[in-house]
Amino acid sequence: MDQSARTGGRINGILVASGLWHDIDFARLELLKLLAEHERVRIRVFEDYENLEALAEADFLISYTCNVIPSLGAQEALRDWVHNGGRWYALHGTNSVIRLMSDGNFGTPDWAPLYMETLGSMFRSHPPIEPYTVTVADPDHPLVQGIEPFDVTDEQYLMHTYGDLKVLLETEFGGDAPGFVEDQWEHAKHPVFYIHAQGEGAVLYLTLGHCRHHYDMQPLMDYWPTIDRCSWELPEFYTLLRRGIAWCIELVDVASEAARAEAAANAPEL
Repeated sequence: MDQSARTGGRINGILVASGLWHDIDFARLELLKLLAEHERVRIRVFEDYENLEALAEADFLISYTCNVIPSLGAQEALRDWVHNGGRWYALHGTNSVIRLMSDGNFGTPDWAPLYMETLGSMFRSHPPIEPYTVTVADPDHPLVQGIEPFDVTDEQYLMHTYGDLKVLLETEFGGDAPGFVEDQWEHAKHPVFYIHAQGEGAVLYLTLGHCRHHYDMQPLMDYWPTIDRCSWELPEFYTLLRRGIAWCIELVDVASEAARAEAAANAPEL
């Protein structure tokens, strides 16, 4: 992060929102409204991860994407940015690379391993959208403190994970995930909300948040019959969004306080 790019208490953020099969317009607007609750935050909005100059100047990154694959150069820049102290709040389909296979099922090719390793997970499949229970794995952690187990109707993400994850919320699943190449899953716990610390920074990942409008399944389907809001209808989801944004901003205040303390320690005696 280029700390010289921030003056007068300003906090620089990036929102990357784009991709397939989701109501990106709705998610983008909701996230911008939540970010606007913080008067010091200024946001730049992009459809991909390729503006590396903006990334270098950013204090934090929030992403809501699906099938948006960074170039190798962008993957390397994202990894280094996190290791050097960046905080990245990644939502829902950010960790997805999905392709329709010749047999009609959806595959998830390993095309961006560095990107997935930085995120800490890679989407592989989900069962049909139906209610499931989210439980609290670490009730004492500030990001989930006071949140009780809750039921949600959303995509229940089944993933491959990487590295040492601090799991905050989780769910249980075992059974079929029809329509995906990886369609058989042994009963196990799966992360829903976790922190993947790396170097001086970290990724915070939340798998919840599917949304879809009538026209978002094109070209697979001209018209989707319903408007799906899933977790966006739950107060718990907005609590997690707000706390995640505050988690991103918290690092900036800590770094600023450390810089002030260092400046005071190095000031010449009068």
